[in-house]
Amino acid sequence: MGLSKLPMSKLPALKVLAMLALAVSVSACSMFRSKHDTIDNMPVDALYDNAHASMVNADYAAASKAYQRLIARFPSGEYNEQAQLDLAYSQYKDNQPDDALSTVNRFIKTYPTNKHVDYAYYLRGLINFDRTSGVIERYIGRGGSEARRDQGYNLQAFDDFSELSRRFPDSAYTADARQRMIYLRNVLAQFEINVAEFYLRNKAYIAAADRSQYVIEHYQQAPQAGDALAILSRSYLALDQKALADQSRQVLALNYPNHPYLTDAKWPHAPSTLRKLVPFSGHH
Repeated sequence: MGLSKLPMSKLPALKVLAMLALAVSVSACSMFRSKHDTIDNMPVDALYDNAHASMVNADYAAASKAYQRLIARFPSGEYNEQAQLDLAYSQYKDNQPDDALSTVNRFIKTYPTNKHVDYAYYLRGLINFDRTSGVIERYIGRGGSEARRDQGYNLQAFDDFSELSRRFPDSAYTADARQRMIYLRNVLAQFEINVAEFYLRNKAYIAAADRSQYVIEHYQQAPQAGDALAILSRSYLALDQKALADQSRQVLALNYPNHPYLTDAKWPHAPSTLRKLVPFSGHH
């Protein structure tokens, strides 16, 4: 007796069942695999995509962790180089400036010819540029308090941006770096003026003159150069050096004809007691 044949009308139904079974099997395998795909076993391209997605979504802690794992698992290659640069940025955005600075310095030293090394120099400047900002200032913007802080990081940021401008004058980041250098120059000059005013109010006239002279010599293009000339003139008058005082006043009148000292011999005035009690008011 021969094998019985299935009716033709039932074949399409069996095909559908077979396809459903295959789809369920593939789906189950996919689910099983995705549950076990972690940063410890992902291939390099998937791991980089995972880290990059976290960075784009502003989850900088997760991005940093994934980039660090990629660098450890794949110690060479294009993905490794880009991961190091992205790691520095993620650490910077995650408010980890020491780690970010260490990472970007290592990148610059290890890959001096990388096509994105100009960005590394720019990022190094940004890290130092933001290190002097307090938590409140990050939300309300930089104000007069910036010129009352220690200027070490601002000086370093200025040098970082200057090196970028010198090494890569045609970089896409150089124009912004130069604008930041102008801002930093003015902040540094204002810091010196603040100190000079303090010395002037406390009758330390030689120290006030020295600080003012420093501004004139190092920050000639800063708007604070006019204040420096005025304080220098007042200091010389107090030191009974009338000829030098007159000379400073003449230079001031020639370059800053609208400066308040020219019509108010007691400029700068000491801040009021009330103003001293107001945070971020710019008193010294």
